[in-house]
Amino acid sequence: MAEPRSLSVIVVPDGGRESRTYHVSYRALRVAAAIVLAVGTLLGLMAGSWWYLAARAARVASLEDELVTLAEERERLVAFATQLDELERRYEQIRDLFGSGAGQVASDLWLPPPAGGSRRSDGQADPEGSLPSSWPLTQRGFVTQGLLEGQGASHPGLDIAVPAGSYIRAAGAGIVVDVGEDTVYGRFVTLDHDDGYRTLYAHASETTVELGQRVRRNEVIALSGSTGRSTAPHLHFEIQLNGEAVDPLTMVKQPS
Repeated sequence: MAEPRSLSVIVVPDGGRESRTYHVSYRALRVAAAIVLAVGTLLGLMAGSWWYLAARAARVASLEDELVTLAEERERLVAFATQLDELERRYEQIRDLFGSGAGQVASDLWLPPPAGGSRRSDGQADPEGSLPSSWPLTQRGFVTQGLLEGQGASHPGLDIAVPAGSYIRAAGAGIVVDVGEDTVYGRFVTLDHDDGYRTLYAHASETTVELGQRVRRNEVIALSGSTGRSTAPHLHFEIQLNGEAVDPLTMVKQPS
């Protein structure tokens, strides 16, 4: 039987006298080559997997950045939608304030008598009573300032923005106890009602009542304006009980 073929490797040291011979069979060489090939293949697969995973990780990071950007865009859109809703609400308020007759309160309206005509001062009692509980305008208006008390701030009534020349009406039946003009309230009217109540209507452009005149609930007593200490047309409306300011919104209701 023939001996297996082998590969002889002779190693001669530099300057040495003796050499060494190594015999490696071809079978061993094939096994070593297979091992080297397997290890190289494994290393190649590992390198390929690493690059694949690195690419996937980079893609995940990119997607996360896109998600953050989309979330920021969504927040901006939500904020924009909120601002748009607020602008639409204000537009509706302004349209109601300065638009055509929408939102006007025309029920039981008493207009002032013509010049030279008789006034309603016959002394007859108002069948609805004199409690100041009616909205003091013939339209809704827009409340720009409410009652403020204490902490150095004082505003004893409501400021209601309305166009100049709007009808101001009595919140309840009463007697005109003061009518005139001063530097703060401009042209104003003060009514005395029963049970210690008084109402004040200020910053009018014109007053249509006289001192001592008896007026009925919802009777027009003045026209709105911007006289006195005022920056725009509005009605300053106060309710007092025994000389103390009362929040008007606890007694009158703004029309919807």
